[in-house]
Amino acid sequence: MSAASYHNPLKAKLASGAAVLGMSVRMVRTGEIARIARASNHDFLFIDTQHAIFGLESIHAIAQTAIEVGVAPLVRVRGLDDPDVSLMLDNGVQGIIYPDIDTPEQAARAVAICRFPPLGKRAVSGGYMMFDFEGLPLSQTIPALEAATLVGVMIETPEGLENVEKIAAVPGIDVIHVGTNDLLVNMGLPGQFDTPEILAAQARVNRACAANGIIAGCGGNRSVDRQAAAIKGGARFLTTQTDVAFLSGAAKAWTQGLRAASS
Repeated sequence: MSAASYHNPLKAKLASGAAVLGMSVRMVRTGEIARIARASNHDFLFIDTQHAIFGLESIHAIAQTAIEVGVAPLVRVRGLDDPDVSLMLDNGVQGIIYPDIDTPEQAARAVAICRFPPLGKRAVSGGYMMFDFEGLPLSQTIPALEAATLVGVMIETPEGLENVEKIAAVPGIDVIHVGTNDLLVNMGLPGQFDTPEILAAQARVNRACAANGIIAGCGGNRSVDRQAAAIKGGARFLTTQTDVAFLSGAAKAWTQGLRAASS
């Protein structure tokens, strides 16, 4: 693949003004999950290394297949001190999502890790797998990789929410993703997805993102109706459900239907 033809389909769709849907991946360790994501009309994978155990080789394999089928492979990392971010970006991952970002300084550090100079401090390499290991000049590969890399930060605490306008103004951020479950817990409102406080929080994030020309996201809100309402309210980066929940939910519905029909 040439540097000119390499791109992140997720960023292209977001640039068009559309909402994008991602499947959270916690169980599957092979590239087949990317094909399932494409078949189920998902735009990206949200590989969750914060709450599930993944080896780097598994992430690499998933990312390769995802790129081939046009589904963007993103990874939610363990935190700002995750040592593997640059390694994953160098080997197929097209975006990093940082959890628990509370301050603009933390957001700036996330950008520095993921972006090339002058905006960041990401080191360069040669023979990237995204270009079939061809020894292309860095003058071609760096702009292509920079344009394809998505950097997202998550708001999951009242402190992060209070600082969201400053966080949204940090150059190099593409997405601010609301971790609805954790934010509710940290607000002392666990599981209260329809409470006015969380609706106001999402609206505040949406406004901060719109004011800075970046994308607002909504995660952890596992309801079709609530997710649809979030999109109508301005969020355009949505994680739908986990692979575990999709599998167990469909299996349960099948057996319940079968037992009911055969009794």
